Amino acid sequence: MTVFALYNLKGGVGKTAAAINLAYLAAADGYKTLVWDLDPQGSSSYYLNVKANIKNESKKIFEEALDIKDAVQASVFENLWVIPADISARNTDTLLSEQKHSRKKIKSLLSGLKGFDIVILDCPPGISLLHENIFNAAGWILMPNIPTTLSINSFETVMEYFENNELDKNRLKCFFSMVDHRKNLHHEVMQQFYKEKLFFKSYIPYLSDVEKMGIHQQPLFEYANSSYAAQCFRDLWHEVKKVCL
Repeated sequence: MTVFALYNLKGGVGKTAAAINLAYLAAADGYKTLVWDLDPQGSSSYYLNVKANIKNESKKIFEEALDIKDAVQASVFENLWVIPADISARNTDTLLSEQKHSRKKIKSLLSGLKGFDIVILDCPPGISLLHENIFNAAGWILMPNIPTTLSINSFETVMEYFENNELDKNRLKCFFSMVDHRKNLHHEVMQQFYKEKLFFKSYIPYLSDVEKMGIHQQPLFEYANSSYAAQCFRDLWHEVKKVCL
């Protein structure tokens, strides 16, 4: 089972759109794929039109009052399942701090799941005990970055965090997201980092087709399969497969 985390220190960079669309493509390729929504906003759950079955489900998973297997729900798409989030996920850091082996809880919970080829963790922004868990559990951390100064500063902060905490930086795989070709700064930043070979060549453009995922409550491919944005996600998935699977 390969575990991917869609993560960034910064919010609003396209993590959830990437998590859902890459999960959809993995499932379409025949991989039994699970999306675990760890963000209290529950955007991944919303896009896949899945809700938690019981009150405070996210909290109960971490308390082990609910077996993680029982939280898994099938989506309407073949080979694609979801562990939805609810607002109780906001308390995850507090719950983890009260437990033994608190930095490896997610890894331990995932070990109880069988039958999946790929797990994609849709992560809230930040660096906390929850994110330490994510870094320990994930084989690969996929990090979308908008090609702007603040977003790149976040990227460099995360790289420094990995270095200072003796985490393997080779597990960090980055790509540009929400790229606006009308902005010279986006082009300049992208060329700088491509030259240093730190990012996947494939990128995700800033297009309304991606934003409409919330309107349709579906992955991009269900309503704009032939769009440029859809092709960009396919290109990114091919690169991820080549490097990580």
